[in-house]
Amino acid sequence: MSPDARARTPEARHRRSEHLLDVAAELLLRLGYRHVTVDDIAGRARVGKGTVYLHYKSKDELLLAVLQREVVRSIDQLVTMLREDAMTTALHRLTEVHFLGVMRRPLLRALYTGDLDVLGNLAVELHRNQGGGHHRAFDDYLHLLAAHGLLRDDLPVDEISYGYHAILHGYLSEDSYDRGVPDISLERKAQLLAATVHRTFEVPQARPEALREISERAIRMFTETADLGRAQLRPATN
Repeated sequence: MSPDARARTPEARHRRSEHLLDVAAELLLRLGYRHVTVDDIAGRARVGKGTVYLHYKSKDELLLAVLQREVVRSIDQLVTMLREDAMTTALHRLTEVHFLGVMRRPLLRALYTGDLDVLGNLAVELHRNQGGGHHRAFDDYLHLLAAHGLLRDDLPVDEISYGYHAILHGYLSEDSYDRGVPDISLERKAQLLAATVHRTFEVPQARPEALREISERAIRMFTETADLGRAQLRPATN
């Protein structure tokens, strides 16, 4: 196969697309949405501007793909943790893993906190493109927990979901305010969040056998969510 033919294979296109996403992610984080241009991305990636447009129709499509990939990677990480330890299926344990995953990924953290300096309106656009799929998947997971006696039974699941997300986003955004709070490690913040979720929404003592019983179903739910996110990236890599 000639070099030109190799450059047009699906594998080569995928590698080139991933490289463009890597470069765009770096520039988005460093410069912010308003200051990143396709010329910047092409120059940093050492490709022609036309090559960028072969993969992505616009700057926004490329940057939305960057964020979509971050979301997919975070869900994949969560699935890995669920496979390694069925006890992670408990709401507070899953929340601790999720919180650390978000806080350790600057773009994902900007997405969850609606950081306009970094993302502009990309967060709103991403949520619009995703529809309600991610929230429905999480609510299905809550219903699974409730059906097996792993959540408090005096609140409907939709109210638990609302209260849960309010608490989660409060923890995610708290560091954006200067309150003179003493330094607390990220790991300790995750533990505090997990304790809050456990005391607010879960039964005092979860049955390990119940968590093991539903762990595979939870894995399938989150895997399907990640796969749907990956499917949104495929037009840029085929």
